[in-house]
Amino acid sequence: MAPTKERLHSLMHLFIACLLKLSTTAPCLPDQASSLLQLKASFIGDNLPSWQAGTDCCHHWEGVTCDMALGRVISLDLGELHLASSRLDLALFNLTSLRNLSLAFNDFSGASLPASGFERLTDIIHLNLSCTYFLGQIPVGIACLKNLVTIDLSGNYDLYFERPSFKTFMANMSNLRELYLDRVDLSGSGSTWSTVLADSIPQLQVLSLSGCNKSGPIHPSFSRLRSLTTINLGYNKFEGHFPTKIFQLKSLRTLDLFDNHMLSVRLTHFPAGNNLETLNLIGTNFSYDMPSSFAKLEHLKKLGLNTMDIDDKLPALISKLPSLDDLRLMGSDLENPGLSWVSNLTQLTYLMLDSYDFSKSVPTWIGKLTRLESLTIVDCSFSMPIPYQIGNLTKLVELEFLSCDFPEQRMPSWIGNLTKLVSFNIYDCNFSGPIPSTIGNLIQLEELVVWSSHISGKIPKSLFTLPALQRLLLIDNQLIGSLEDIPAPLSSPLRKIDLSGNQLTGPIPKSFFQLTNLRVLGLESNKLTGTIELGSIWRLRNLTYLSLSDNMISLIEKEDDTIFSHSLKIQYIYLASCNLTKFPASLEYIDTIKILDLSNNQIEGAIPSWVWENRLVSLDLSHNRFTTLEKSPIVEMTHLMALDLSFNGLQGSIPIPSTPSKLIFLDYSNNEFSSIEPNFVGRYLRNAISINLSKNKLSGHIPLSVCSLNNLEFLDLSYNNFCGPIPSCLMEKADLMSILKLRENKLHGMLPKNIREGCKLQTIDLNGNRIEGVVPRSLANCQDLEVLDVGNNQIVDSFPSWMGTLPNLRILVLRSNQLYGTIRDLHSGYQHFRSLQILDLASNHFSGDLHSKWLDNFISMMNISSDVGKILEHSTNATRASVYYQDSVTITFKDATLSVTKIQTSFKLIDLSNNSFEGSIPGSIGRLVSLHGLNMSHNNFRGQIPSQLHNLTRLESMDLSCNNLSGEIPQEFTSLTSLSWLNLSHNNLIGRIPQGNQFLSFPSSSFEGNAGLCGIQLYKQCDNPGPDSTTRSTSVPEPNTLWQDRLDAITFFLFAGLGFGVGFALAIIFRSFYHIEVWLCNHMY
Repeated sequence: MAPTKERLHSLMHLFIACLLKLSTTAPCLPDQASSLLQLKASFIGDNLPSWQAGTDCCHHWEGVTCDMALGRVISLDLGELHLASSRLDLALFNLTSLRNLSLAFNDFSGASLPASGFERLTDIIHLNLSCTYFLGQIPVGIACLKNLVTIDLSGNYDLYFERPSFKTFMANMSNLRELYLDRVDLSGSGSTWSTVLADSIPQLQVLSLSGCNKSGPIHPSFSRLRSLTTINLGYNKFEGHFPTKIFQLKSLRTLDLFDNHMLSVRLTHFPAGNNLETLNLIGTNFSYDMPSSFAKLEHLKKLGLNTMDIDDKLPALISKLPSLDDLRLMGSDLENPGLSWVSNLTQLTYLMLDSYDFSKSVPTWIGKLTRLESLTIVDCSFSMPIPYQIGNLTKLVELEFLSCDFPEQRMPSWIGNLTKLVSFNIYDCNFSGPIPSTIGNLIQLEELVVWSSHISGKIPKSLFTLPALQRLLLIDNQLIGSLEDIPAPLSSPLRKIDLSGNQLTGPIPKSFFQLTNLRVLGLESNKLTGTIELGSIWRLRNLTYLSLSDNMISLIEKEDDTIFSHSLKIQYIYLASCNLTKFPASLEYIDTIKILDLSNNQIEGAIPSWVWENRLVSLDLSHNRFTTLEKSPIVEMTHLMALDLSFNGLQGSIPIPSTPSKLIFLDYSNNEFSSIEPNFVGRYLRNAISINLSKNKLSGHIPLSVCSLNNLEFLDLSYNNFCGPIPSCLMEKADLMSILKLRENKLHGMLPKNIREGCKLQTIDLNGNRIEGVVPRSLANCQDLEVLDVGNNQIVDSFPSWMGTLPNLRILVLRSNQLYGTIRDLHSGYQHFRSLQILDLASNHFSGDLHSKWLDNFISMMNISSDVGKILEHSTNATRASVYYQDSVTITFKDATLSVTKIQTSFKLIDLSNNSFEGSIPGSIGRLVSLHGLNMSHNNFRGQIPSQLHNLTRLESMDLSCNNLSGEIPQEFTSLTSLSWLNLSHNNLIGRIPQGNQFLSFPSSSFEGNAGLCGIQLYKQCDNPGPDSTTRSTSVPEPNTLWQDRLDAITFFLFAGLGFGVGFALAIIFRSFYHIEVWLCNHMY
């Protein structure tokens, strides 16, 4: 009893001490609370509800911990609270007693880390800024924090070390024990990174540098980090030999070198007493010493290996690993993989099989692994059914099929046997047929994802009755039918529904808008119909993401709908093509919105001023009927990074941000703006990557302030009334810009010549101006150039053959200038213009013969493209938020001026019309088999049409008119079945016009002006060949000829009256009768 009394006495003293401590606890200091409230105000929306003015920040404020004696904040943990802001507020740095700071997994929308402020946090020990979407250089202030033990900047792929350098940064980090820089760009840290770490942080225990864009060998100094417990160097490009001394570290628990294909890893023996638990060598050049390599790995739980070079002895070694329960194997498309030995590892709970061809050997052995809880199959081929034995793995909790080939196979019905399944994921697999009804048996299923996997049919009604289902994603499939009502929506656990990219029809059931737990609703790109009240959507209090775009629904708003929009958490709203006719007033009261898309509606009038007062990061109001801004031209754009007002009727001055803006992407194109402030660009758009002001009514000189933008990649000022010379400073920016488009203005003067080496320009479009002089040879510095269009100017120069060395040049338009001279043979030893797909030299003063060797360089036109449907486009280098630009070009095709806004990379065309070329047409053109258009009209070509042109089987348009061509039209041309437009008029051609295939559909204008041509197309009968002209003109037509001409007449009128498709079919029938009649004439008379 005595000991019990003593314990009670001690507990009483402890309790009294705690009471005394609580009674003397200092309240939160006012300056601490004020700084926290200022930080809270910087976040978008009504977040951190427990942070209230007038309350003690040291008690009950979420994520806040204080020094109870001093009332100062020592820990701020806001990780994974779904906070959003466009900046890190400097008030944070007033919390100078912080020892722990975590902002992980919040969204700072591409903001830069403050250049100063971190240095004030001198007591900080743990800093976690992972997955926060910060970008730019890592500030020097963090390098001043000498007490740091843990630093985590991972997941921020636009962060980098510059000033300070990686070496300078680490020099002050001697106390660091854990370093996480996954996906941070370390490409500029050089090859000495391991030496830097060994010298500066010898006691480092955790090193995680996955996906850091590192390359080159790993220096032996890496082995000096003797305290390492975790090494993660996966997803890099290391090469050479991995230091083997690392394997002698008894403290090492995790070694992950995944996906370093040039790195050689040879496992030597591990010391007795080692603690290695995870070893992942998938995607490396792995080898081992046997058997010592694996004999002492008693604690190894997780193993990842390539199996291409495994010998027969390794499986036996792996099977002896007593703790192994997680096995990941990669085969690199290995056929007939001998993996049956895996069935002996009956203790496995996780198995991943990556890149195997099971077309001839189905892995039925998987069914023996009855303890499996997780099975992932990646990039594997199954020509035979998926092994039904998987359906016997009744302990499975997770099942994934990723990028697998299941030709014509249905999703197996045995899925319903896996009643413990919690997560079922199928991504990019070519299944067919519907989701099996047995899916309704999975009563513990929380997540079902079927994405881009070709499933069809209706969504099983049982899906929405699954009692545990929280996430349902059936994206980009071929699902049809209407949506079923969800039973008991008020109690449904569904939090995420995304059915976008299908062919669903009918109305959206009202029960969808009664799902009280719903956070994500994605129904875009279907065929849904009906009228939806916005107020019904705003009743979803937990909704953060909404997309109803691109359906056939109509959204309406009632006056009282604004009541429901208060205190919402929604951040992403996509309502494009929803038949809106007015701006939803309820949006004014939702201050959490980050992205708003109301494009492709019929909203009229003014853009309301409150739009600019919200904390939007992206706003798309394009393709509406707006005419003005309520508050113009100066508007608030403090947080906006992307603004699209294109395709409206906006007038007056270009809208100007009231303060320097974070805008990265700006599109004001296709409006009626008439004026722009000279310093608009340089003063307000310092961070701009893409600016599009095309198709407005802007005039004056191009603002020189555009040259001050150091991040600008895309600039489009085309179709305006800008005048004056092209600013030379624009060309000085050629090492930064990708797209420069000044088409259809009134610019004059000469092209700037100051293009330096390192030019990054991919597209230069200056068509339709008044530019004079020559094509500057400094353009040869633009080795990435794909499109050069300087047509319709006043350039006086010879053909720029020197441009043939540009390896990526696809489109060259020089039409309607004053270019002159001959096009000579190019220098041998180099393939000139090898990538060219469109060449337009029309309406110049070129002369002389065309040399066949010049055409022999056009390699791209000789190849039948496999990339049919691919569009010529460019994207920004920014990884946080990319914008795509599609090239366009104006060409003459089928005798019409055609503006091609989406240029397919497979489209090939040559236009040499309206020049003074002479000599014969080179037969080598027949080698350009992927040509779609050929125009050589209005020149002085002579001689016969080369028969080799019949090889151009993809040719759709051919114009050889207005030359001096002679001889007959090659009969082989009837094989050009893609040819839909032909002009051979006004030459000296003779003989019968070919009568086969679509030649019968070409009008007389295609052949007129050739006195020697005959045929039904010209309503001119062809005489039989005879000994002389007199005989030919007076001889009596033979029966065959009479029948032939009658048939041609009938066939011609069939084509004209019924159209080509029906006429061509009937023509075949008539020709059959013709051959029968000829046989009767020859044998009976």
